Amino acid sequence: MFGILGVSGLSFLLVAFFTPLLIWGLRVLKLTQPIRSVLPPDHQAKRGTPLMAGLILLIGVVTSLQFLPSPLMIFLCVTFLLFSSIGFMDDFKKAAWQDPSGISSKTKLVLQFAFTGVLLFTLFRSFSLTSDITLFHGFQLHLPVYVYIVIMLLFVVGSANAINFTDGLDGLLINVAIPTYFFFFMISDKPEVQAFSLVMIGCLLGLFLYNIYPARVFMGDTGSLAIGGSLSFLAVIEKVEILIPILFIVYLAEQLSVILQVWYYKRTKLRLFRMTPIHYHFSLKYGWSENKIVVVFGFISWVSVFVCLAIWKYVL
Repeated sequence: MFGILGVSGLSFLLVAFFTPLLIWGLRVLKLTQPIRSVLPPDHQAKRGTPLMAGLILLIGVVTSLQFLPSPLMIFLCVTFLLFSSIGFMDDFKKAAWQDPSGISSKTKLVLQFAFTGVLLFTLFRSFSLTSDITLFHGFQLHLPVYVYIVIMLLFVVGSANAINFTDGLDGLLINVAIPTYFFFFMISDKPEVQAFSLVMIGCLLGLFLYNIYPARVFMGDTGSLAIGGSLSFLAVIEKVEILIPILFIVYLAEQLSVILQVWYYKRTKLRLFRMTPIHYHFSLKYGWSENKIVVVFGFISWVSVFVCLAIWKYVL
């Protein structure tokens, strides 16, 4: 345990030390965040902030592999890298061409489904993943493999994008994701999952020093999609699919607000929320500051984690 904690601390120190160098490099290359015109005035002021700081999280991948270069750790790191590569392509187009739309949604979805399919196949083939879903007290729902794969394919891609939606305010995703990684550290009996989760917590804390309001750098999709993909696959590996509605409650609320907004507007030509994802609604309708939203959403994430820990211990 001390070794894992030490590696997490090392990750924190490395990210905290090297992030200013990354910020300098991004400024020199003029890889900065373009801001959509529809966003509130306080967000327009963020134009020119360096983008793609999620690249610094690759320190966590290197550290994890150096600490425990096992097949499962390699799988977790490859998952992180694949989803990060999609985000990088999106961020690079945004920053280099100053195009807020980035690569097309269709391209991102095709790549996500392709990578997720390959990764799920690898889990079944090489890591003996079962198609059972644990419900309570060891009772399991047995699903045909192809049904389970389709469900998990939709879950991983959907969850990864939901987590990506959460990266909209300074420090928000980091503050919400740290508790989720902590949950997987607490429940897992796999040293790879424990180490990977703690290393990512260390990396995110190091990045948080520069991403907290007012952010000196944005992680971009390079970081948020990588976090989304890795957290989603951790849920699959640990077989806690049944807990996802509670564990991912903040991410799902962000995504659901977008879906409901589109659906309601098509039916009524009115807006259900002032703006989506929903964190913008709290800012525009209730006047909440970015820091207040980050603290409240982070608190909700911690509560959801402790609720899930109780259910995992006493019910599953």
